[in-house]
Amino acid sequence: MPQWISQAQFAGYMVAQEKGFYREAGLDVTHLTGGPGKNCFASLAAEETTFCTGWLSTAILQRAAGLRLVNLAQMIQRSSLLLVAKKSSGIREPKDIENKRVGFWVGDFDAPGLFFLKKHNLRVQVIPNYTTVTVFLTGAVDAVAAMWYNEYHTILNCGFNPDELSVLKFADTGVNFPEDGVYCSEEMFESDPAACLAFAEASLKGWKHAFDHPDETIEIVMRHARDANTGTNVAHQRWMLAAMKDLMTPDGNDEVFGRLSEEDYRRVSEALKEVNLIREIPEYTKFYRGPR
Repeated sequence: MPQWISQAQFAGYMVAQEKGFYREAGLDVTHLTGGPGKNCFASLAAEETTFCTGWLSTAILQRAAGLRLVNLAQMIQRSSLLLVAKKSSGIREPKDIENKRVGFWVGDFDAPGLFFLKKHNLRVQVIPNYTTVTVFLTGAVDAVAAMWYNEYHTILNCGFNPDELSVLKFADTGVNFPEDGVYCSEEMFESDPAACLAFAEASLKGWKHAFDHPDETIEIVMRHARDANTGTNVAHQRWMLAAMKDLMTPDGNDEVFGRLSEEDYRRVSEALKEVNLIREIPEYTKFYRGPR
């Protein structure tokens, strides 16, 4: 189960299933639909799903809270999280959002925002935001959280030109949290490590195929999106797939593909501890069981 709706953010898993990569690895995989009202880690804990995707920061929080999960592959290597504002608002840098209305995701996705506010010593009026950028489009907030590969492009498609917008990239402001990874329970890993690693390897093979065959991949993604009644279009999914390639192999660095470095893990864990979201940092070697 991916942590969100069927879109190119999860193209590699769709491709791995459609091209038979999981079957070739000896696995019988059913692709479940994620999205609003579905919690992938809760589903993992309840044994409703064997593997799921999720943000690194959320997974560390879950592990620290007692959920024995492990990371099998770290897909997104750097933060794609942004704050987007209209330049007419006067917002150019983090200090400019002091006392402003800011649309932030709440719940599983709020950790980077909390650390961003603490790091820059900011007080803002947080407006809970969930699945759309409507609060930004209607002027209900001065700035809104967005993913580079998704909501930012949606804002552009709604009629804004890039030069009309101020974009504060979290990765450039000291809050560089790697995001999507593949997870399973520690119990599952200990009972069948070969199957778990085979799932991760087949997923990575799916991503490589997706990046090498973008037209075929977009057809697969759009078919899944239609089956899940996800409102989207080809242009948006192409943007997302291209962004995913950049996020998974930043600067074309294939050596980091699928790997969670201890440096990244420690940076995110220490940030979570600094804002009192965790008390102790889970041990890296028990948390990460993927490719070295």
